[in-house]
Amino acid sequence: MSSIAVPGAALAPRRAWHTDLPVLLVAVCWGASYLAAKEITTAQTVLAVLVVRFALALPVLAVAGRRALRALTGAQWRGAALLGLVLSGIFLLETYGVVHTSATNAGLIISLTMVFTPLAEAAVTRTRPTPAFLGAAGLSVLGVVLLTQGGGFTRPSAGDLLMLLAALARTLHVLAMSRIRALRGAEALPLTTVQLGTSVGVFVLLSAAGGGPAPWAVAAGFGARQWAGLLFLSVLCTVFAFFVQMWAVRRTSPSRVGLLLGTEPLWAAAAGTLLGGERLGAFGLAGGAVVLVGAAWGRRAAG
Repeated sequence: MSSIAVPGAALAPRRAWHTDLPVLLVAVCWGASYLAAKEITTAQTVLAVLVVRFALALPVLAVAGRRALRALTGAQWRGAALLGLVLSGIFLLETYGVVHTSATNAGLIISLTMVFTPLAEAAVTRTRPTPAFLGAAGLSVLGVVLLTQGGGFTRPSAGDLLMLLAALARTLHVLAMSRIRALRGAEALPLTTVQLGTSVGVFVLLSAAGGGPAPWAVAAGFGARQWAGLLFLSVLCTVFAFFVQMWAVRRTSPSRVGLLLGTEPLWAAAAGTLLGGERLGAFGLAGGAVVLVGAAWGRRAAG
């Protein structure tokens, strides 16, 4: 994400906290989203839940950005739609992944995006990563190996591997977003709206072709707890999160926003252990700590 950067040092401490707290709340919501998705989704209802989740959020974004949507060129529509195809793959991998692993593992493994993205960018631009960054990347990989062996050394679960693929897909999405020339200079709101609209279309087509339960039938069968989780994902983790990012990045630096959002794995682990009753063994605890250290070191070395 890029926007107008206002140096963080120019903000008074009180005003800085007024900006930081909503961004930190977004990170908390995103961290808790893995547990919420896990509690309302099964392997049979992934597509249905994704359709309903984003179909609820899409009209709000479309209405808010209707003028900017009309201002997009044909090339920008096509570029955003292409990114939407990648985004749909990310959501599919993440949601199927969290169904088959713990919310804690999901949130920590996905944080590898912070390491994969600079590595991929270095490969594309043919630049050599610094030794410090390579060390951070190796540490992060070691952490994931330990994390997935919470109960002793066993084969990683299918969910762990899907989350790893999701981290790679997130990396592809970031690189594509930065390299599609037509998208440079376009506003974030209409681009996000087109991407989510494309994703909803993909989910609807896959749901219809797969013969699974109809999205609205699944939603109609939800109780109060499931609807609360669905609205949490749709309203707070999608609509609220997007608008807070747009608001905050114009009042502080993008780096400060990124740093606060980078705490997402911590909140995923907290939600999984404190609210979801998940338990990590000694290897898992060590692995989680190593992932966080490696990701923070990698962010600093890449910056």
